Amino acid sequence: MAAVAPSATALNSSRAGVALRASSARPSVARAARLQCRATAVPTEKSTLPPPPFQAPTNGNGNGNGKAQQQPGWPSLDETAPKGGGKKRIVVLGTGWASMSFVKAFDESMKDKYELVLLSPRNYFVYTPLLPAMCAGTVEERSIVEPVRAVLGSKGKFFEAKCTDIMPEEKTIVACFPEDAGFPEACFKIPYDYLVLGVGSINNTFNIQGVQEHTMFFKTVEDAARLRLRISECFERAALPQTTPETTPEERKKLLSFVIVGGGPTGVEVAAELHDLITEDLVKLYPDQIQDVSVRVIELMDHVLSMYDRAIGQYTAERFARSGINLVLNSRVKAVQDGTVTVVDKEGNESEIPFGACVWATGVAMHPVVRILQEKLPAGTQNHFRSAVTDEHLRVRGSNGTIFALGDAATIEQAKAVEKATQLFDKYAQTHPDGRLTLPELQQLMAEASQEFPHLREHATFLDGKLGMQRFGGLAFKAFQEANKDKAAIYREVGVVDPTSTLNHDQFVSLINGIDAGLRALPATAQVARQQGEFLAEAFRLADGRLDCLDELAPPFQYFHKGSMAYVGGDRAVMDVPKVGPLMGITAGLVWRGFETWSQISFRNQILVANDWARTKIFGRDTSRV
Repeated sequence: MAAVAPSATALNSSRAGVALRASSARPSVARAARLQCRATAVPTEKSTLPPPPFQAPTNGNGNGNGKAQQQPGWPSLDETAPKGGGKKRIVVLGTGWASMSFVKAFDESMKDKYELVLLSPRNYFVYTPLLPAMCAGTVEERSIVEPVRAVLGSKGKFFEAKCTDIMPEEKTIVACFPEDAGFPEACFKIPYDYLVLGVGSINNTFNIQGVQEHTMFFKTVEDAARLRLRISECFERAALPQTTPETTPEERKKLLSFVIVGGGPTGVEVAAELHDLITEDLVKLYPDQIQDVSVRVIELMDHVLSMYDRAIGQYTAERFARSGINLVLNSRVKAVQDGTVTVVDKEGNESEIPFGACVWATGVAMHPVVRILQEKLPAGTQNHFRSAVTDEHLRVRGSNGTIFALGDAATIEQAKAVEKATQLFDKYAQTHPDGRLTLPELQQLMAEASQEFPHLREHATFLDGKLGMQRFGGLAFKAFQEANKDKAAIYREVGVVDPTSTLNHDQFVSLINGIDAGLRALPATAQVARQQGEFLAEAFRLADGRLDCLDELAPPFQYFHKGSMAYVGGDRAVMDVPKVGPLMGITAGLVWRGFETWSQISFRNQILVANDWARTKIFGRDTSRV
């Protein structure tokens, strides 16, 4: 089990996140490539898909209602709304960060080439980085949601329906109106020319007993609203007269014990917002109960915010200690019972923590729709445990270029750098008589090699940053220690490496092997999803209707990490910015608040969120149980 939050607040901008670097000469290059593509036969990936009988997911795997198999004669969208003018239809699944970034960046001028259809069981977009603020009442739910149709405008059509099956061979999906809406089932088929999969991910329980039944997940507006209500219920219950058997001192402490599992950005922000709510508002309303309140964060690692600079984790731990938030580190959850969570520390000792509310803010798992697709594609093309495997243009492997995946639903297939380690080493080491690499040369090598091996980019970025050598398990730091044993003691003491230190060929290959071993997908954050959505919209524009020539007409996706931030309570925040290093405190808190306001999807949301910040400061949070 990895106690890592499902999402992180990341520094991104509406258009700067697009990784396409189109120059002023791009139109002529695109035209030349288009002519070349038309003049030569472009080999296409021949489908090896078996023609499976029409079937839909069953209740057994949670992918649908199990009725599709008995009702194959559902109407098709083309029967009631046929495509006109020979346009190619793009069907987009989901209304999260990836899908809505694609829709927002979709150029109006492309309407004469494509018919855009958006499908989701949720008819709104939610600004997920502010869900922790919403659960505490700092901002209201209507302030961080925006109707999908308002964003889509005249670019295409929207259907509030859930995708229950994908048939790549027929290039068709099956969609059903959400059953929880209270209407009879209404299912239909939607043929597509191109399918964009932006369904995200689901919560990962790691098969731990009781998590599904007794904890509260934290990925949606409904989750945040449920937690907000639960907090109010716990305080009201604890405020009942002590003469009742349900409000003994032990029971009150249990009711007012709030446990957050996961020390990533989401878990830390939930704990921070909850602490602000208690110390700034509830202390005035429930003065007799405050002494029994406790907030705990359970984390598998030895520090919280493990994806950030180590100094940020230390600052957050110190901040939480002063605030009275207890960190349960080096511990994993073994089981969850009704009102109790069992944790095991690294020595194997078990302990039980009572709770009135337990928030599960760790881990993501494959979305059922992605699993449906993987089962329908040719054997050997999809083998990732969490998402669909794509190429560098976000095309799903085995789909013949007709299906794209974005955000949490996608994993870009990456080559391993060790296969060219000798070639990379020789290029830089040949200028030295002893055939060794210095630290600056290693950084330059990684930066240049990241064009071909993107996973080296983050390592190169932080090699000269503050405490950067300690990142990624200190791979580079340990490599230089091993290679320069005469200075190892000094390195350990000061925590940095002398720029004149060197690596030989074998030591360099060992380092690259270690980096490749930790090769992972891009982080499951809003920043990644946003950049991928904007990239794909721009790629469609550059392709100009010729997606079979996408390799020639558009460069591959490149993720640009602008940094990460998290709120830690008391108007303070932490920021981890490349080349700058960690920023912490009140100033970072002001930047965080301004950024979260400016980054809203619409001007309406910007005004509403800014108004909520001001309302909370002046009047406090609304603690009504409604």
